Amino acid sequence: MATATGFFFITATPLSSSSSSRPLPVSSHTPLLRIHCSSSSSSSISTSEATPIPEKPPTSTNFSVTGGAYDFTKATTSLTNELIASSKKVILLRHGLSTWNAESRIQGSSDLSLLTEVGEKQAEKCKKALENIYFDRCFASPISRAKQTAEIVWEGREKPLFYLDSLKEISLYHLEGMKNVDAKQVYPKEYTTWREDPANFYMNGRYPVRDLWQAARVCWKEMLLSPGKSFLVVTHKSILRALTCTALGLGPERFRSLDINNGGMCVFIFNIKGEAMLEGLNMTAHMYSDHVYPG
Repeated sequence: MATATGFFFITATPLSSSSSSRPLPVSSHTPLLRIHCSSSSSSSISTSEATPIPEKPPTSTNFSVTGGAYDFTKATTSLTNELIASSKKVILLRHGLSTWNAESRIQGSSDLSLLTEVGEKQAEKCKKALENIYFDRCFASPISRAKQTAEIVWEGREKPLFYLDSLKEISLYHLEGMKNVDAKQVYPKEYTTWREDPANFYMNGRYPVRDLWQAARVCWKEMLLSPGKSFLVVTHKSILRALTCTALGLGPERFRSLDINNGGMCVFIFNIKGEAMLEGLNMTAHMYSDHVYPG
């Protein structure tokens, strides 16, 4: 393997069978190693001594989205169970700070919590951060704090804004509106289960987190089968957790394995099989600077 930059290779001279019983004397007449040096491509090496040159790695692939992972069955999870028209990019965005966020109240599916002044400014930052990205459509929760955020972020765009009930926040029934410290005292068993074992959290004859997982699957399918290649989704933290986990094939027991800040974004790419690749989780650079994401 001669090159213009030069190299060394070493070959060992075999020892005779008799040498195994005693050390071989070393002298100028008994070389143990031969070292060949090449400094230019004009050097010649016998075929038996040359090391095969590996093929040059490909500079591009024709794999869909993430490469070879999609060539294996059961490597990823299809959210549609059918082919979609094209690959898609989906950005999930949590609403800005709300009044009940600021008061440390349990929000759930209640529609009584609105964006604070800080929350509105956060939504404006999100709008600025996404200004270079083209979206075919925006999907949003119809609950006020998410709806307000979506309207601010989407202002000035000509494409439609759709409200989906499947993007509503988790229902927490009589815990909604209570401050966390009060709910812990008044309903200690339910509150502790909600915090520490959410998959088995049981209230009003239902398992709210398990219901949320089902809603997330319905929502993904509805969005991914919609026309377009680039979508913005504005909603709430708990349903965002469910959307992220279901896309990655994780069950409701992983509900608290990730967090998403107010104004935080998650980015997914989907191939035509409806399989997801997570590109960004809880992206918040735009919340602390004038960062604008590239289109």
